[in-house]
Amino acid sequence: MTAAGELRLAEQIVRFARVLRGAGVKVGPGAALDAVDATEAVGATKRQDFYWTLHATLIKRHEDDPVFEQAFRLFWRRRDPNEAIMAAMLPTAPQAAVERPAQRRVQEALQDDAPMRLPKPRPEDEREVDMRGSVSDIEILRHKDFAQMSAAELAKAERRIREIALLWERVPSRRLVPDPRGHRIDLRRTLRGSLRAGGELIELKRRAPGKRLPPLVALLDISGSMSDYSRVVLHFLHALGESRGGVSTFLFGTRLTNVTRALRTRDPDAALRACGQAAPDWSGGTWISSSLHRFNQDWSRRVLGQGAHVLLITDGLEREGGDILAREMDRLHRSCRRLIWLNPLLRYAGFEPRAQGIRTMLPHVDELRPVHNLESLEALCEALGRRGPILTNQTSAAK
Repeated sequence: MTAAGELRLAEQIVRFARVLRGAGVKVGPGAALDAVDATEAVGATKRQDFYWTLHATLIKRHEDDPVFEQAFRLFWRRRDPNEAIMAAMLPTAPQAAVERPAQRRVQEALQDDAPMRLPKPRPEDEREVDMRGSVSDIEILRHKDFAQMSAAELAKAERRIREIALLWERVPSRRLVPDPRGHRIDLRRTLRGSLRAGGELIELKRRAPGKRLPPLVALLDISGSMSDYSRVVLHFLHALGESRGGVSTFLFGTRLTNVTRALRTRDPDAALRACGQAAPDWSGGTWISSSLHRFNQDWSRRVLGQGAHVLLITDGLEREGGDILAREMDRLHRSCRRLIWLNPLLRYAGFEPRAQGIRTMLPHVDELRPVHNLESLEALCEALGRRGPILTNQTSAAK
């Protein structure tokens, strides 16, 4: 390859890194330079070698694999010189109702990377009103599926998650706290108060059982079928830990991984990066029964004390199933105060529990709720602030 060709290839690699960054991938200038140096060192002449060279230098997280695949396919495709003419002559085919989120983000990033054009002059009497951030825009974002959001919309959704008002039910505690209407006399505080008055006046101080926030345990499915929702739900769990504390988070696909300590990092991006590094089975298979067995055997006694609430986030598409899954679900249900199943499949109006794993798990949960948009997360926070189980319409129909 000539020097001019190498320079042009380096420019294209830098543009490709810029497209990845526009699609939501954490790629810095150093990674782009490393990709240029690695391509020159390897001398990749085959498309597959070039693909994995860029992947090894630009991708650091498992959840970015689909975005990289779509970006590589669209950016480095072989372009026909007559492609622009044919695209202008032929009619545009309608897009499918359901499209891959990675493809949509990459297409928007490619459009943003296009050369900037000067806007056409408009008459003075024309006025443009920016409706972004209005009530209608926020309502559309609340009802939009996470899988259909672009990179910019996902960023807005993640910021909105941190603004959700969290109302939590407080349960009685054995610890006694000061209460002027309490039934028990606090002798220590009574004597301390009498010393301030020189022992002349004695005002009885009272105590009563206080209330506390119950622990919250989240079991999040990170298999391939949940890849469109796992990252957003992790942002939600990180926000829960920041607002209320006492949140224990476990990821499971083909194995169980405790990421509670990783989610305690203040920076949400750094916390999610640590979770991706800790879970090697990200976007893999789903073994719910074995993961629940591992949790019940190794972790249930540690984190399910004091009336803990459990959030089970999975689509229920189990490969193993059978009596083992029913037994582990029953043990988990009896070990916690409240078991809430969050299933993204409830986004479909005609959802029916036809899969064997879903039918096996349904009798052992207190609530079945959707988890596919901001509205469902707000409803979950509201439900957690009430007393007792609240069955949704989808739950009644499923059961």
